[in-house]
Amino acid sequence: MTDIIVIGGGIAGTSIAARLAPHASVTLLEAEGALAYHASGRSAALYESNYGLDTTVALSKASAGYFRDGGYLSPRGLMIAARAEERAQFEADTAKLLLELISPDEALAKVPVLDVAQVAHASFHPDAWDIDTDKMVQDFARELRAHGGTLHTKARVTAITGGAGAWAVHTEAGTFEAALIVNAAGAWVDEIAKLAGVAPLGFTPLRRSMARIPAPGGLDVSTWPMFFGVGESWYAKPDAGSLIVSPAEEDPQPPMDAWADDMVLAEGLARYEALVTEPVARLEANWAGLRTFSPDRHLTIGHASDNAGFFWHAGQGGYGFQTAPAASLLAADLILGRASELDAGTVAALSPERFA
Repeated sequence: MTDIIVIGGGIAGTSIAARLAPHASVTLLEAEGALAYHASGRSAALYESNYGLDTTVALSKASAGYFRDGGYLSPRGLMIAARAEERAQFEADTAKLLLELISPDEALAKVPVLDVAQVAHASFHPDAWDIDTDKMVQDFARELRAHGGTLHTKARVTAITGGAGAWAVHTEAGTFEAALIVNAAGAWVDEIAKLAGVAPLGFTPLRRSMARIPAPGGLDVSTWPMFFGVGESWYAKPDAGSLIVSPAEEDPQPPMDAWADDMVLAEGLARYEALVTEPVARLEANWAGLRTFSPDRHLTIGHASDNAGFFWHAGQGGYGFQTAPAASLLAADLILGRASELDAGTVAALSPERFA
């Protein structure tokens, strides 16, 4: 018997398990053979604190100290490039992300393959950072273990019996008992709720495809910023000497081990190619991940309205890493009965009570 079972070993589950471990006995269950296998392992891994809805921004900004003090960030920068006819959307995106206008020539200096005959508008700021996601996950896992918590991989949940105060979670690795379940199962959160007899909230997993291409023109891309098309219609980001390009699609999928859609990937690559001088000759790899959103697209953090022994930590929607430090602290505060440093309006906007 343990105090708390956390279901899901992505960044959401690993971080909340670590936050709780100094105060309670915690068991973390992950269905796959390794942590961060699904969405967390396929993230673009950028910390940009102005990116997302207001509650996401609040969590991201509240996470800044953790990232800085832990040494998880390295400089990247963020840039938007747009054609002349895309000016209205460009201006809206630039204002939302608090970017500074730069000239097409300045944009070309940052990304030398941009086609200045096509790029009429550009904006940039340096305050976007790569996240060392593996270090972050492993540090949270070490913290969990250091405080006596246990971690089980290959522990896919098959059934949940009992109820608040006396749950039995049946998995492929055995049965685990606890007083409280924390549901951090990513794309599977509604499925876990159904197994526990808790009303699902209507989370939707959305596929996002990625392609890794060779460095354009054989250039050194290491200092290039992450760069977007308007309306987040595509983005590109340096990665280990290559370039990741995504069509940034949001196509509904059932919970699954997702894979890239070839046609969607080709369309996204074409949008990228329209603004650069180097065509994509080949792919080094491609993959996809599921970004899971609640019906209103805000994260959901709090006790289930129909079962106080079941806690939602769900709907990260692609913002999991950049919000994890503050989101996991909020979850721990709510479970342990502590006051949160976040403002009451943000806490209420994240609560599952909003769906009751």
